[in-house]
Amino acid sequence: MGVVHTVLGPVRPEHLGRIMHHEHLLSLTPGPWLAGGPRPGSSDEDELVALAVSALRGLAALGIGTVVDLSPYGVVGRDVDGNNVRLLRRISREASLHIVAGTAVYLEAYSPRWAVMADLNSMTERFLRDAVDGIGASGVRAGVFGEQATSLDQITAHEEKCLRAAIRAQRESGLGLTTHTTHGSMALEQVDILRQERADLSQVVIGHMDTHPSLDYVREVARTGVSIAFDTIGKQNWDFFLEPEPANRPDGEFVKLAYHQSDSTRATRIAALVQEGHVDQILLAQDLTGAEVYLNPGTHGQSGYSYLGGTFTAMLLERGVTEQQVDTMMRANPARLLATA
Repeated sequence: MGVVHTVLGPVRPEHLGRIMHHEHLLSLTPGPWLAGGPRPGSSDEDELVALAVSALRGLAALGIGTVVDLSPYGVVGRDVDGNNVRLLRRISREASLHIVAGTAVYLEAYSPRWAVMADLNSMTERFLRDAVDGIGASGVRAGVFGEQATSLDQITAHEEKCLRAAIRAQRESGLGLTTHTTHGSMALEQVDILRQERADLSQVVIGHMDTHPSLDYVREVARTGVSIAFDTIGKQNWDFFLEPEPANRPDGEFVKLAYHQSDSTRATRIAALVQEGHVDQILLAQDLTGAEVYLNPGTHGQSGYSYLGGTFTAMLLERGVTEQQVDTMMRANPARLLATA
């Protein structure tokens, strides 16, 4: 199966353990104030590292040996140039876990100016440099492309450009590709673009399919041959942002959109898909960020990263999914995505 490019260097797939394939290790709080601010003599970066190391404690006991950080440029903890990816090396060493860094551009409304201005060729070259030389000035090579994003019920020209660039970089580098769908929408349109670019669909994961309201639609996506991610496990409630909040919101009451998807529904759907023969196409993760922990006090807020390997796995077993099938979804499937010659 080749090797997996972690932030500390190449690792054989059989040494990865179970894998949480979609997380954001530098976005575990909305701000340093939540942790009481920096301790005397420490820096904000020290606090970010310490918080991530603490959050990852306990995963080894659940058989989880690898976390994939799929933070795009400029969002969920990644800075606009990607330079702070270097912190993932410290987290990996101090937590004694393998970490794989992804590279991607998020929704157009959140994209850095340099990415919006880039053409298809220069965007492709940027992704290839990330895979070969390192992300930004971090020196840390990307081990996967993702989470490459498209919007709710549309793919903007910029998002299509970046998706095509990631696919072309994937084809040349041999790395895997994970996408972001907004509430599961535009997944089939993503597959159309993948086919146009002659992507290897066996090396592609369509993200956030656990947030689509229709299981039949998820089945249709799986039948195309891509893998599908149930990767927001534990995130049963979240605020629904399509663009950054306004800088000068007027005082007073305002209306916001929110969304609910129960883990009971997620577990039942996974069990059905496994029964139907899709176990080799499913990947699991939590997509945990500090900005949403307060909305999910009984899952992310109670168990943190241990929720998937503990509580949610038990829910799958109760529905007839076997330990071997859980292992396939958390070990074999993501390892196949990450491994490259």
